Amino acid sequence: MKLKIAFAAFLTVIVLTSCGGDSELTVFRKNMDAFCTRISEIDSSINGIDAESEAATEELLAYLDDLDLVFQSFAKMDFPEEFDYLENLADESSEYMSQAVKSYHDAFSMDSFDNNTAEYARENYSRAYKRVQIIISFLHGEEPLDPDLTVEYGSD
Repeated sequence: MKLKIAFAAFLTVIVLTSCGGDSELTVFRKNMDAFCTRISEIDSSINGIDAESEAATEELLAYLDDLDLVFQSFAKMDFPEEFDYLENLADESSEYMSQAVKSYHDAFSMDSFDNNTAEYARENYSRAYKRVQIIISFLHGEEPLDPDLTVEYGSD
C-alpha cells in the first residue's frame, strides 16, 4: 500500500511541476514530496523491524510517533487555492493517525497485548492512509469513486 503512495507522490511531483513556476505550487509540491518521502521512509523502517527482537515494540512505537508528527505537519500544510477543498481531508488523516498511534501505545501498554485496541488502531491507521490516497487522486485530476467520501468544493 505504501509503495502506491510513493508512486503517487512521484506522479504528483510531475503533475504539479508541469503547472508552471508558481511559487505557491512549487512550495506545495516540495512539501507533498517531502511528506510522501518521509512516510515511505518510516514505512520501510517499520517493515525492517526484527519482530523477534526484545526492542521490537519500542522501535515500532517510536516509528509510529514519528509518523504521527509527519501527519500533523501534513495537516498544517498550506494547500494552494485550487486545492483548498482537500485541507479537511489532510486534517482528518492527521486526526486518524494520532488516534491510531495512541491506540497502538495503549494496545502494547497492557500487561498483555490487547487485540481489540490494536484492531481499532489498525482501522484508524487505514483511514489516515485512505485520506492521503484520496488527496493524491484529486491532485492527479481524478475523482475517487468512494460512497463514503464527501468533499465540499467551493470558494471562501
